Amino acid sequence: MKKITYIIFFIFFNLSISHSAGSKIDIPKYDWSWKGFFGTYDRSAAQRGFKVYKEVCSGCHSMNLLSYRNLEELGFNEDQIKVIASDYLIEDGPNDEGDMFEREALPSDRFANPYPNNNAARAANNGAYPPDLSLIVKARPKGADYIHSLLLGYNEAPGDFNVPEGMWYNKYMEGHLIAMPSPLSDGAIDYDDGTEPTLNQLSSDVTTFLAWAAEPSLENRKKLGIKVLLFLLVLFILTYISKERIWRDIKH
Repeated sequence: MKKITYIIFFIFFNLSISHSAGSKIDIPKYDWSWKGFFGTYDRSAAQRGFKVYKEVCSGCHSMNLLSYRNLEELGFNEDQIKVIASDYLIEDGPNDEGDMFEREALPSDRFANPYPNNNAARAANNGAYPPDLSLIVKARPKGADYIHSLLLGYNEAPGDFNVPEGMWYNKYMEGHLIAMPSPLSDGAIDYDDGTEPTLNQLSSDVTTFLAWAAEPSLENRKKLGIKVLLFLLVLFILTYISKERIWRDIKH
């Protein structure tokens, strides 16, 4: 019995240590436009975020679950989407001679992958594989808050903290070490709408775009939810009125 007690104590002690170690990283909470029952995506921010992805992130990170024509949901028109897609080359084929060939991407094509295969991706990034960003907001705890914080979390490491070669210090990364150097900085790109491209703005915009990419049907689900609740409310009222009329002459 004593041995079992020690085992139970050891398990709970280690669990408490693990919990306290994991709780040291406090991810800030941000006020996103799509949060809440009536929240919607900020289309202007998402379009700017796509520009950040296109000019910065797409050099390393794929988005294999998105097609260029999906950008229509963000407010891009058909001609704009054709121009965006034409900037990329897609491997296609085989042709009549049995050879593979490259062609300009079409709106129906998936986003172009920056690497031909996973091994090439690892070789170009010192062995670290750049994750696909299609569902990155859903794949990480605290989602958008975590991504935004991570992009803002690059700092000089404390004096007693050892940062190996090829790694960078990030206060919001588990273990505080990340293989990706800081991708954003003030003025890294120019916005077409005149918005000042501060680090915080760039990070917020690309996070908005990634949130939309992970849940493009979010707004439709919310609209459907509102319709269902209104239907149930009307049904309840009609049911109550019917019940009162049916039983009004019956003495209880």
